[in-house]
Amino acid sequence: MSWNPYWLSLGAILIVGVLSWLFSLVKKDVSFVDSLWSLFFLIAAIVFAVEAQPLSERAVLVLVLVAIWSLRLSIYITVRNWGQPEDYRYQSIRENNQPGFGFKSLFIVFGLQGALAWAVALPLFVSISSHSALTVLDYAAATLWLIGLIFEAGGDYQLSRFKADPANKGKVLDSGLWRYTRHPNYFGDFCIWWAFYLFAISAGGWWSIVSPVLMSLLLLKVSGVAMLESTISERRPEYADYIRRTNAFFPGPRRRAAKMKEISS
Repeated sequence: MSWNPYWLSLGAILIVGVLSWLFSLVKKDVSFVDSLWSLFFLIAAIVFAVEAQPLSERAVLVLVLVAIWSLRLSIYITVRNWGQPEDYRYQSIRENNQPGFGFKSLFIVFGLQGALAWAVALPLFVSISSHSALTVLDYAAATLWLIGLIFEAGGDYQLSRFKADPANKGKVLDSGLWRYTRHPNYFGDFCIWWAFYLFAISAGGWWSIVSPVLMSLLLLKVSGVAMLESTISERRPEYADYIRRTNAFFPGPRRRAAKMKEISS
């Protein structure tokens, strides 16, 4: 297996990242990098596919699944953020990196996310480059991917509908998928990337485990759960009670103590 496509994908990701950075200087808003994040993976997957001709059944399957996940997430985030000011997370990063944030953002926002996406895309490279036949593990991977998409897309849909109702302003969504995990969308993303790793294992790339481990750390400790919950309690006082009642990440029934409290009240 030649590593040339993997290095070519880094170049493609960085080119798109630089062009997006230039646009951010004009717009004075870097938060649209969130819409770009999932597209980095699609760009990498396309590069892998072009270099892997003719494509195997696994390669076609993985390419389609990446495209579905990437485009859905990018479109959802773009629609959600359309017409909104720069996200509060990036406003904080901007304030903490003055003066010269415009130039610094090339590295600490666009470059960093591009490099992380390239590292996480390793199982995609293995899966799409492989020409071996499908195995039972590939079907298991596809099933896990579907579960992940249901949680991620379903959670996003339920949250968008909840926020669209003015009566819910300042409230906490605790129904649907959000009843069983405080972050169904992040859990779904977690499942999707472990599913891509299963595809890679089936193709002989067990060593690409760095990808799902890195994505899991990002979701749990860096830009996902940890970052969101560090400030959300201040913005939504009801969230503290929601934390006591609901699993943080992995779905499960509500805690028994919380249920007893609800019954007694």
